[in-house]
Amino acid sequence: MKMAPICPRCGGPLTEPSPWASGWHCALHGEVYPLRSPYSPSGDDRTGTRACVVALSGPNPVGGPGEMLLISEEPGVGLGAHLAGLPGPDPGPGFAAGPPHALVGFGLHEFPLWHVDAPDRAAFAGEVLGNWVWVVLWPDTAGVLLIEALPLRDLRDPGLDLDLPFGAASPRLP
Repeated sequence: MKMAPICPRCGGPLTEPSPWASGWHCALHGEVYPLRSPYSPSGDDRTGTRACVVALSGPNPVGGPGEMLLISEEPGVGLGAHLAGLPGPDPGPGFAAGPPHALVGFGLHEFPLWHVDAPDRAAFAGEVLGNWVWVVLWPDTAGVLLIEALPLRDLRDPGLDLDLPFGAASPRLP
């Protein structure tokens, strides 16, 4: 079953493009890029994908189950902030005011992430090559997974032949 596109900032319904408006429109946030189900990975047919989410689950190092969402998005999309439980499209005022709290590795470089106050979860955000990268974890104690730098890969890169496990859709995703 195909899910209708929803607002990446609030999860609300969208009005599709028309002869009078060239973009998807949310009644609360105005023109936005639509969030689509994982069954249509191509994203917006006019402009391409603007954000993506990977959901992972496994044992929490502190005990019990844990879940992690990795979000990469262009600035202004707001999907990472929405999944972190924040009202705006970014981490908010005071972000990155001090030293970073975690690192992600990409290529031969490490990029800083800062803790973001989020309700009932651990959330970290930073900028990698011009895109926001968010790591959102449940429960909040699962944040200890970021004590060491988290290595990331771009699965679009040529030559990557990975056998990724696939399971049920995460209940954390709309």
